[in-house]
Order: sequence, then structure tokens, then C-alpha cells
Amino acid sequence: MLNQPLRFLPVPGEPQVDQAPPEVRTSRRRLRACHECDWLVALPPLRPGQRADCPRCGHTLVTRHHRPAQRSMALALAAMVALLLAISFPFVSFSVGGFGNRIELTQTATTLIGFHQPLVAIAVILTIAVLPGLYLLGVIWLQLGLLQGQPLPASRTIARSLAHLNPWMMADVFIIGALVSLIKVAGLAQIELGLSFWAFCVFALLLLFTMQSIDSDWMWFSLAGEPQAPEGARTGTTAAAQGLTGCPTCGLVNRLDGNGRGHCRRCGEGLRARLPHSLQRTWALLATAALMYIPANVYPIMTTTSLGHSSPSTIIGGVVELIQMGSWPIAVVIFVASVIVPVGKLVALAWLCLVVKRSDELNAASRTWLYRITEFIGRWSMIDVFVVAILVALIRAGSLMSVTPGPAALAFGSVVVLTMLAAMTFDPRLIWDAPLPRDSRDTQGTPG
Repeated sequence: MLNQPLRFLPVPGEPQVDQAPPEVRTSRRRLRACHECDWLVALPPLRPGQRADCPRCGHTLVTRHHRPAQRSMALALAAMVALLLAISFPFVSFSVGGFGNRIELTQTATTLIGFHQPLVAIAVILTIAVLPGLYLLGVIWLQLGLLQGQPLPASRTIARSLAHLNPWMMADVFIIGALVSLIKVAGLAQIELGLSFWAFCVFALLLLFTMQSIDSDWMWFSLAGEPQAPEGARTGTTAAAQGLTGCPTCGLVNRLDGNGRGHCRRCGEGLRARLPHSLQRTWALLATAALMYIPANVYPIMTTTSLGHSSPSTIIGGVVELIQMGSWPIAVVIFVASVIVPVGKLVALAWLCLVVKRSDELNAASRTWLYRITEFIGRWSMIDVFVVAILVALIRAGSLMSVTPGPAALAFGSVVVLTMLAAMTFDPRLIWDAPLPRDSRDTQGTPG
């Protein structure tokens, strides 16, 4: 953890809410409980560009940014403009044999409804446009209030929602899916990229920068201050051992009641010493995902019609087709995202669930890294679903050339969502907990 002398001074005449970090505005000791290993630490003074990491597992607790409100506001406004451009102009067009088609971004979802795939359509439009749009509006609303020195109504509720939206925004994954789709079609038809395509690329990049620009610690302190640390809290040990826990949304350390439950004093989030029934829920989601992975690979994910001849294609079949076309790099991307990542995530999470009861600090760090990787890569498996959505909307030239979605699209999308939920329900703090006695291990992960 960083621990350097603080030299921040408020500038007269400028809004202190955006100039002074929490260290300047309070003399209280500011505690944090690591979300991955439950180690209780005191935050040091931080300069812009610095971060505080957990000394036990290395998880980043706080990242301090320079002028966080202006930075996030500018990026969010620019991203919103790019999103509006992306949904207002043609996305991509193709032509072959005198036939052609031009689509807009939203048609990648609406076309699926006509093929009786409403759930896939909803997943596509939510992850590439609706949820990112709501996220950007929330950021703008929050930072506007903070820049004015007075938080706007419902700011705490919106700030809580932002943290829950992060994993489900997949604009960057959609861009990779679009590139894969265009490479598949490029050898068969003439492709023309519209203004919407380039605007969406800019939007995806700006959205990523906006998410990284959020200084959650500064934002929550500016919204609601920081209540005094629980009396008797000791750093250098776990929070749970002291009847404490860190809020997963705003970071504030709170004391739990006798049943290991409570609510955050700052943001109102429900709190538990450990996620209830963590291992059971993770196993249930993994088992369901494994079952869904079978039809996702057995049934065709899409059917291509060319000159009246229909050719169903499975996920592996699509990889083989790309190899035959000479697109080795794209074939590798699809194989990794659609085969290696889902299987690897299922195996990794299952292994973590099996060995968590035998964890100790000698191997906990490596297992925590495995969990972080597993949590990060899960959403990239959506590439194949986005490829289907784009090709189904774009390639519509009747018996000359057309693409229709197969039953595997829904099954594979379900696998992606279920494995993401499995990673969320797994509590990595269990990895660092001391092993329970053998006769009580069957109840680990199910406090409260």
C-alpha cells in the first residue's frame, strides 16, 4: 500500500467537492476491508494517479484520479454522443449479385425477434446499448450534482446501480464480434462500413475509459461523507473475525449484528459476513451451465443458405470454416472465446469450489489470481452470440444468401450468463478463510 505525505490544499474560489480528496476533508481513520481476502486496512493519503492495494492479496482497494468529476463527465458526455450517432445512422451494408442489404445497429437485436429468438434479442440490445446508455446517464447525473456542490435527487441509488451494471456492458465484445462477422462475409460479398460502425467503435472505447475514470471512493465520500469507523476495529487482521464487513458497493466498513447481517450505513446495501450459500449457488449455476453447454455445441448456432442450399453450422463447425477460409487468427479468437473460455471457466470455478475448504495462505494468492482471471474473461464468450446477431440481420438476400439463427444461440448465451453469475456468487474470501474442522466443513460458505 502507498503511504506518502499528503500535500493537498483547497484552492480558494473553486468548488471544494471536486478539488479536495477525502484525505483533505476528514481527519478520521478511513478503513477498508478487502473484498477478496477480507483483510482490514487503513487507507493512506493518495495523490492523483496513485492507488492503494491490499497488502495481503494485492487487490486494488482505491484508485485516485485527478479532477474525477470533470474527467468522468467529459468522457460520459462524449460516449453518449457517440452512442446516439451509432444508433442513428447505417451500421454496415453488403451487396452480392445485384442484391444487398443495409442495417442499423438496433436491427442486430430486432431481427432476432422475427426468428423467434426474443431472449437472445433482449440480451443483445441490453448489453450493447440499453445498459451502457443507462450507465452513462447515471454518471452524468452524479457528476453534475457533485460539480455543483449539491448531489442531485436519487444520487445514492444511482451510484449503487453503477457498480452492478459494470459486468453486463459488452460494447467492446460486440466490436470484436462485428469484425469476425465482416471477415466471414468479406470473401462472399462486398461490405461497406457505415458511420454507425465507426461511431460505435469510438463509443466502446469511450465507455471503457468512462468506467475506468470513476473514482468510487471519492464519489461516495462526496455524496454521503464517511461515518466514523466501528469502535474497536483493528487493522492487520480479517474483518469477519471482528464482526465487521466491507460494503461491496461503497467500501465502508460496517459492524454486523449477531446473525452476521446488516445494512451499510452509507449506501444502504445489504451486508453479510460471507455471501450466503456461496458454494451451493455456484455449484448449481455451474451444473446448469454444463448442461446447457451440450446443446450449445450439438445443435447449429446458425444456418447459412447460399444459392438455395442450406448449411447448418455448429460452433466448432464455424471455427473449421474460418480455418478453411485461411482466417487463422479469427478462428483462434472464436475457438478461445467459445470453447476454451467456457470450458476453462467451468473447470476453474468447479476446482475452486472443491479446494476452497482446504485453502491456506500458502496457496490462497494463486487461487485468488485464478478467480480474478475467471471473472474477467467470462463475458468475452458472447462474441459468438453477437456474430450470429449481426449476420442474421445483415445477410438477408433470400435463397441467394441468407443466415438464420439456430437453437444453439440461446443455449450458448445461457452458458455465458450462467457462468458469469457463478463467478459472482462465488465468494473469494472463502479462499483465505482458515479451514474448518472436518465435521463442520459441509456448512462452509453458508453463514446466515
